[in-house]
Amino acid sequence: MLNQTVDKPSSAIYLNHMVEQQAIVLDRVFHALADPTRRAMLKSLASGERRIGELASPFSMSLAAASKHVRVLEQAGLIRRRVEGRAHLCRLNPDPLAAADEWLHFYERFWRKRLDALEEALKAEDASEGDHHDGR
Repeated sequence: MLNQTVDKPSSAIYLNHMVEQQAIVLDRVFHALADPTRRAMLKSLASGERRIGELASPFSMSLAAASKHVRVLEQAGLIRRRVEGRAHLCRLNPDPLAAADEWLHFYERFWRKRLDALEEALKAEDASEGDHHDGR
C-alpha cells in the first residue's frame, strides 16, 4: 500500500455510508414534500408553532390522519414535535430543506448552462439567417 490513509477500506465504507445517509435524508424530504397537505402544513408552520389540531383544521381530516402527516414530516426532519400536557406542538425545522435546495440548485445550474447555450445557438442562427437575407 502506497498511501495507507487513502487505501484504507474502512474510510471508503465510511464515505459510502455518509453518501447513503444523505440519500436517505433527501428521499424522506422529497417524499414528505410530495404531498400537498404536508406542504400546506409546513407553510403554516413557517409562521410559528402549531398544535396538530390547528394543522388539521384547514383540511377535512381527523386528528389521526393529521398525526400521520406530522409523522412523515418528523421522519424527514422537517418538523419537531414537543408534548405539553395533552397538546402536541409542532414547529418547523428548515435544515433538511437546505439540503434539498442544494440538490435542486445543482440541477438548476445544469439546465441554466444548457438553456443559455441553446439561446446563444438560436441567436447565432437568427443572425446567420438575417445576414443571408440581407445579402440578396
